[in-house]
Amino acid sequence: MGLVNSQIRLLYLQQTRLDLEYKIMLITQAKMGLSKSVSDLMEVGNDFDPDSPTTKMLQQRQAKLKVLEQKLDAQMLQYQSRLKMIDAEYSSCQGMIDKNIQTSFTYR
Repeated sequence: MGLVNSQIRLLYLQQTRLDLEYKIMLITQAKMGLSKSVSDLMEVGNDFDPDSPTTKMLQQRQAKLKVLEQKLDAQMLQYQSRLKMIDAEYSSCQGMIDKNIQTSFTYR
């Protein structure tokens, strides 16, 4: 019965790993979009007088986008640390399966 439970756990860990990798990919894409938006705002901001209300509004938007980028970075770090834990547990589970197979199917 241990072999079946370990195999089910292994499949669950694989699914969780794929889910986390997908979320990390989405965050990476969102960060690339934010970086482009920030650079576009900086380009537009260069065309205005530094003391104009438009420039100040653009600077506020840049600051908000940077805060959002920091939140995405924190989320990505959380997902990456969870992914490392999943990988460690996956290796452990794979070792248990290998050990179980070896003890179950060895001739004495």
